[in-house]
Amino acid sequence: MELLGRHYQNGEPVRVTVRGERIQSVEPAWPDRDLAELPYIAPGLFDLQINGINGTWFSKVGLTADDVLTALEAHFKFGITRMLPTLVTNSFEALASGFAAIREACEQERWADLMAPGCHLEGPFISTEDGPRGAHPLKHVRGADWDEFQRLQEISGNRIRLLTLAPESSGAVEFIRKAVASGVVIAIGHTAATPEQVTAAVDAGARLSTHLGNGAHGMLRRHPNYLWEQLGDPRLTASIITDGHHLPPSVIRSILGAKTVRRTIITCDAAGYAGCAPGLYKSEWGDVEILDDGKIVVAGQRQFLAGSGSETDACVTHAMAAAGVSLADSIDMAGRNVSALLGYEEVRLRRGSRADLWVFHHDGPGKPFRTVSTVLAGEVRYGAAEACVS
Repeated sequence: MELLGRHYQNGEPVRVTVRGERIQSVEPAWPDRDLAELPYIAPGLFDLQINGINGTWFSKVGLTADDVLTALEAHFKFGITRMLPTLVTNSFEALASGFAAIREACEQERWADLMAPGCHLEGPFISTEDGPRGAHPLKHVRGADWDEFQRLQEISGNRIRLLTLAPESSGAVEFIRKAVASGVVIAIGHTAATPEQVTAAVDAGARLSTHLGNGAHGMLRRHPNYLWEQLGDPRLTASIITDGHHLPPSVIRSILGAKTVRRTIITCDAAGYAGCAPGLYKSEWGDVEILDDGKIVVAGQRQFLAGSGSETDACVTHAMAAAGVSLADSIDMAGRNVSALLGYEEVRLRRGSRADLWVFHHDGPGKPFRTVSTVLAGEVRYGAAEACVS
């Protein structure tokens, strides 16, 4: 397979040749058409926090392998070639059911195993306080329990690669040490921790701040507080939700200024209601409302967001508009940086890299991406390769 397009990093025309699952070559090209007509070619996006889509939650009781495959497949049209299905605070039984279904799907279809190389467990070891807890159900919040986590890890087939917890949870520091030693990346999130508790968590091995600036109190002491402590610790990478609702542009710019592009990750944190029509929805976690502008909120408490209705590609282009970052940097924050944090192969436009590719048109910051095709390990999973072959 050969793809002709503009390199996402510099806009120069290139011909990408794919053989099997790998890129065989990336060479300069001299197209016989207007350069502006060519699509861009970039590595596929890698989102570390996606809760579901089109009404399906990865945390849903009774989730099936077919549900998982359908939900994963739906993300190819957004340029996503890798993601961590994310399960949020719930009962042990519900979490076990979700992880078992994901495992079954990945063992059933190799493409699913490639697309979902790991899972993200967000909770249940988080703050009990309103605000920091977000939309996570209070009745299922509990202290950090290593035995429970090991049981879930076994059920998942050792697929839990990222876990978000609150440093103030009982037993959190010892839990972090054990998790890190087992190869799990620990993130701080949904927390009301003191600065000292944040530092203790990082000293124990925590490496990420989950959606920094969200999952927090509406009103905070100006300093010190848990946001400043995370922002100012150079050992922590920050994930941010750049969907246009979760963070104002000034906060996005401030986080990028403090962390730099290399230590910032773009995530959509898409809820299971992403892709659904505006309206009121009832779930086992409580009622939520999708507003006309796409914002998803806790029903009756519109100041509390309940995940995002946007996908990763929309968050990439909004980050460009809000913070003035380049196309290349925005895509790398939603792909390459995730791989580096989690220890997975970094997909690059170069010989030998796995051929996870996103081919798209884009008219500039804030404008929507128009996907031509998405390629996973050399196989076209969305669109048609012919549309961009010379």
